[in-house]
Amino acid sequence: MIAVLAGGVGAARFLRGLMLEVEPQHISSIVNTGDDTVIHGLHIAPDLDTVTYTLAGAIDPQRGWGLEHESWTAMDALSRYANIRPLNSHAAPTWFNLGDKDLATHFYRTARLAEGATLSQVTNEIAQAWELDLQLIPMTDDSVRTMITLAEDCAAGSAGSHISFQEYFVKYRHSVVVSAITFAGSPVAKPNGLDLLASAESIVIAPSNPLVSIAPIRSLAGVDAALSARRDSVCAISPIVNGAALKGPADRLMSELGHESSVVGVAKIYAPVCGTLIIDHADAHLAPAVEAQGMRCVVTNTIMNSSHVSAELARTALEATR
Repeated sequence: MIAVLAGGVGAARFLRGLMLEVEPQHISSIVNTGDDTVIHGLHIAPDLDTVTYTLAGAIDPQRGWGLEHESWTAMDALSRYANIRPLNSHAAPTWFNLGDKDLATHFYRTARLAEGATLSQVTNEIAQAWELDLQLIPMTDDSVRTMITLAEDCAAGSAGSHISFQEYFVKYRHSVVVSAITFAGSPVAKPNGLDLLASAESIVIAPSNPLVSIAPIRSLAGVDAALSARRDSVCAISPIVNGAALKGPADRLMSELGHESSVVGVAKIYAPVCGTLIIDHADAHLAPAVEAQGMRCVVTNTIMNSSHVSAELARTALEATR
């Protein structure tokens, strides 16, 4: 079994390539749920849904999230009520867009959770509905929420106050300065997949944001211990290329939180639990600095702009763990 620690877009593209190299039945992915939120009373799981839709060939290729050929009638109609809500009301938020077809997934998930099903059970059912053969595992069935601490007074709040990750990422378009990231509920949450991390043939940390996509998984009890116990068979793919994130705010977050925004910074974050870091050709000159962190360094093409490149990257990752 191949185990993959995953966030959203980058992980989804990597898993798509891995499925071209390995039978899907032999792939299990532990997916971040720190981004999960409740909007309009619906349980939204952005990373799980991005992975599901991508692997099902249904993702919107331009946005990288949501469904292709989507419509937004419900959100448009909602704006009627946003105009009349009281000042202290949070009803009818329009900053978080949910497409009409996408709503069906959230309706189903929310209803099943209300019936007493676990998030793992519901995730498996949704994967079956999309005819996926690999196993998608939410990092926990308990509530863990990524919280952002503001570094300075801004439209999102005063310095030192906290907002949810989705507010940071979507509502404020990651434009506010961050002083800390915490994972509410993590100390008491029960992790999923520890047995998988112990028994998998190989473990790959996908090219996801190390601070808000992979760190929530690592914050759960026993995960880092399981990874460090078999460090030589764990490899990670840097989401930072030539000092910048290919998508999202990883580079800015790393700088704001005191990490070097480079593959060397990524290496320092992962070195305790990971024996190999895969970096892009653009950063080949930094390979010695990566190796100075006690890691092997593999240089290849990590920009997954085609299924062929994704498959090649997956093959490289598997070779690195063996």
